[in-house]
Parts: sequence; structure tokens; C-alpha cells
Amino acid sequence: MASQSILFQIFAAFGIALAGGMSSAWLARTHRQLCAFISLGAGTLLGVALCGIVPECLESLKMWEFLLAGASGYYLFALVTKYVYHICPACAASHFDEATTHRLAEFATAMMFALAIHCTVDGLALAAGNEEASPVGLSITFAICVHKFPEGLALGALLRGGGVSRLKTLWLVAAVESTTILGGLIGWFFLHDASNFWLALALANAAGGFLYLAVHAVIGEILKHHKALVLANFAAGFGIIAGLILYFHLKA
Repeated sequence: MASQSILFQIFAAFGIALAGGMSSAWLARTHRQLCAFISLGAGTLLGVALCGIVPECLESLKMWEFLLAGASGYYLFALVTKYVYHICPACAASHFDEATTHRLAEFATAMMFALAIHCTVDGLALAAGNEEASPVGLSITFAICVHKFPEGLALGALLRGGGVSRLKTLWLVAAVESTTILGGLIGWFFLHDASNFWLALALANAAGGFLYLAVHAVIGEILKHHKALVLANFAAGFGIIAGLILYFHLKA
């Protein structure tokens, strides 16, 4: 049953991202709506990192081990963003003006590579989270799924802005987001019998990546657009995750 649950969650995350890509390919979406989705997703990622993963990891890791593993996840995403391409289309959406989107075809390969790394980490986090306590696993699944819709939405919007056809946009979103399944299957096979120490390292690494995505998304939007909207949705996402974790801890 546990294996079936992990597989369901991995494919659900993929399907949600694909739904976002389909929405942007066939339906108009305003920047304000995208900001709201991005901020909600960023809040859930930060919530699961701080309220779920950190306390769980510190039960198995020393503080320096946790900080080192978390920093590796944060700086992996930061380096890929700086030297390859923005690793999260939802977090990077507001960084693109019309002239930039029309040049997307020039660096499409770099974009796909960067996003594939991001999605693979999402899949690994889903698999690792399901090997931990129930509140942590559920909160990770919820946060990633919430983040996946604006991710697919923004990726589809960027591709459409770059002149890619609707059908090709959908196929490209599916190709990139399928690496979520790849990461999940890798985690399922290699983390299934792993010790608490290695699971905690994997989750700490994912937490560092989540922190990067949350900070990068919110700062980018707060500095440019819709401050009240961004803060309200970010707080809502964070509060939902914190409440979910508290509820299941009290229920346990």
C-alpha cells in the first residue's frame, strides 16, 4: 500500500503540473493570477521546509550535518539559476519581459536542463518524505503539488510567449515535468531501505532547494508587483502547511 501511495503522489504531482501547462497553453492567464499562484506555492514550500523537514531532520542529524546538506540544496539551485537558466519557471516568471520571452528558443535546451534538475529533486523529496513520519510526508506532498500548478502554468506561458505552438508547449511541459516521475522512482528504489540518517540528508537537501525557491519567488514578486496580493497568498500557503503539520502531530 505504501508503494502504491508513493507512486500515486508522484504521478499526481506530474498531472497537476501538466494541467497548469495545459491551462496556459489554451487559456489566457493574467500576471496577477500567476503572482497569486506563485506566492501560495512559495509559502507552502517554506512552510514544509521550516515546520516539517527541519524538526524531523534534526532528530537524525547534527546541526552542522543538517546545515551542510541544506546548503548543498540551496546552492545547487542558485548555481544552476546563475550559470544555466532559472531553475523554476514559476519563480522566474516576473523576471521576463516581452523581448526576453521571444528569445526563449535560443536557450530552450538550457531551460529544459535546469527545470529537469528542479523536477527531479521534487520527485526525490516526495519519495524521501513518504519514508518519514506521516505529517512530514503529507506536508511535502501537499506543498509540491500546490507548487506544481503554477510551475506548469508559468512554463507553458513562457513557451507560448516564445512562439511555441499550443501542442508543442504541452509536449515540452510533459517532457520536463516527467523528470518528477524519474526522481520519484529513483528515490523509491534507493531510499526505500535507507537508514534515517540518509533519509534525513535527502530531506535536508530538498529543504535547501525549497528555501531557495520560496525566497527567490517572493522577493522577485514583492519587489516588482502586487505586494499585498503576494504577502497574503504567501502567508496563506505557509499557514496551511503549518496548520496541517500541527493537526497531524496532535492527532498522532
